[in-house]
Amino acid sequence: MADESPLDRFKSVLTGASRAIAHEPELEVAWTADTPATNGKNLRVPMPGRALPREQAMEARGFADSFALRLRHHNEALHARNAPSEAVARACYDTVEQVRYEALGSNAYQGMRRNLDAAQAVRLAGDPVTRASRPDEVPMQAALGLLLREHLTGQPVPEAARDGVDLLRGWIEERAGDDFEALALSLDDQQAFQHLALDMLQHLELTRADELEPDTAEDQDQDSEDQDEEQPDQGDSQDQASSEAAAEPSEGDEEGEDQVERQMEDESAEAEEGDEGEEGMLPTRPNRPWTELPANFNYKPYTEKFDEVVGAGELCDEEELTRLRAYLDAQLKGLQGVVTKLANRLQRRLMAQQNRSWDFDQEEGLLDAARLARVVISPGHSLSYKIERDVEFKDTIVTLLIDNSGSMRGRPISIAAISADVLARTLERCGVKTEILGFTTRAWKGGQSREAWLAGGKPANPGRLNDLRHIVYKKADEPYRHARKHLGLMMREGLLKENIDGEALLWAHARMLARPEDRRILMVISDGAPVDDSTLSVNNAGYLEQHLRKVIDWIEKQSPVQLVAIGIGHDVTRYYRRAVTIMDVEQLGGTMIEQLAGLFEDE
Repeated sequence: MADESPLDRFKSVLTGASRAIAHEPELEVAWTADTPATNGKNLRVPMPGRALPREQAMEARGFADSFALRLRHHNEALHARNAPSEAVARACYDTVEQVRYEALGSNAYQGMRRNLDAAQAVRLAGDPVTRASRPDEVPMQAALGLLLREHLTGQPVPEAARDGVDLLRGWIEERAGDDFEALALSLDDQQAFQHLALDMLQHLELTRADELEPDTAEDQDQDSEDQDEEQPDQGDSQDQASSEAAAEPSEGDEEGEDQVERQMEDESAEAEEGDEGEEGMLPTRPNRPWTELPANFNYKPYTEKFDEVVGAGELCDEEELTRLRAYLDAQLKGLQGVVTKLANRLQRRLMAQQNRSWDFDQEEGLLDAARLARVVISPGHSLSYKIERDVEFKDTIVTLLIDNSGSMRGRPISIAAISADVLARTLERCGVKTEILGFTTRAWKGGQSREAWLAGGKPANPGRLNDLRHIVYKKADEPYRHARKHLGLMMREGLLKENIDGEALLWAHARMLARPEDRRILMVISDGAPVDDSTLSVNNAGYLEQHLRKVIDWIEKQSPVQLVAIGIGHDVTRYYRRAVTIMDVEQLGGTMIEQLAGLFEDE
């Protein structure tokens, strides 16, 4: 079209190329200023400048290529089946799999290799491996992934990470050098590659053989079925590589990408991959939150097809958001004095930890007023000075996860929204990133998930039978002024339905693990146990509650995330180790500030 901008045309070409690579005609590409991520068949990649600088365009193409290769060559269920539960081993396991499917594209297409290199450079920019000076400062997953990439593709470790990787190169290659060679022969077979990767993690002493449960006969049968389903795609990958290489687009060749799209979309009609793409609800790593858990959790959703992660602005129009925010402001006006005191109190407590301290009794610096008597008596006396020093204040993110269930309706949800507003404003002034999330369901007593279960013959113990709705009110990197209006959505009639706390916790937790901050604090505001009538009526008693307890125990014992909960009118201390219960919702703001300040002061 004549009125299309170069950026619009680039997006159109990028979408077509990604569809061709992934064999997904319904795949869509969107721009983001946040962390690049994939959500089912929706890819969110970095937005280049309007002039399409070559470097930024390649970065966008690199992330799009990586996500498309994941959809094309990665089976999430197979990947999750034997995933290690220990955090470092799981991070390595995920990284190795990403290296595998990116190597398939990198080895087949020179243009894609350059794009993936650009995306790799973006990921490395914030990775500690580029700053490491000692072996214990090098993230194992980063070093292992880059060394394996070197063996699988022949590409050297990027210069920015070379010194850090070399600190562990000898140790890794001594224990896993033979494993690298075996992995290179299994690129096209995810199942075989997975088992070899687990062997490699044992050789690197990241897992033990007794920690990995052997596949049952049922699992092995399922593995065979998975491989059979993938075979039409994987069996002819080498033939495709030679024929498609001729149509590989150069860095700026839009016609080449169109040619790839036409050729591969013709083949995709015979190569459907089922619903794998629908499962990706989170950033690339960690993967879907509930696949992060040990196998003994005995919890599952009947289907995730109808779940959604949605921005607050997508649930109602701008006019209604403005009206709801005005309603929230009207309630906030009566509490303005209390709000100001709470904000100032938290700011003082946080800034006190960021303030500079002093080294006394120095031979030079600023004159120490407390030593004036010494100076008068003996002007030549040394050690009468002081020097300022900066106190390290860990880079921090705080996530506020708010129960948006029907039982929160009325005053509780109003106070929760007001407190979220205060928290976001205050922490932004203190330089602390804040994310505000909510969780509920799309329907009462089961939605499309329950209808699918009924149509499927009502199998016993189906697992969760409602459609999740996870709401992003404010992203961590989003300024408060952009998200201010979104908090009014909590006042909307009909939004608050049922609550499935365990999966919401995992969702919020996984978003935090994808962040680069050193300190991560997750604060949950809820009014009691998880409730979903459709799920509880057809599963074991306490099905949702048992899952919540196991999730909390896993986060509190194994995760670097600090977890705290505030219960409204119900005792949540029986679930959370660090929790308080308030009977009067007026106490919520002050309690939240005190709990948060206490977490900042903890070592």
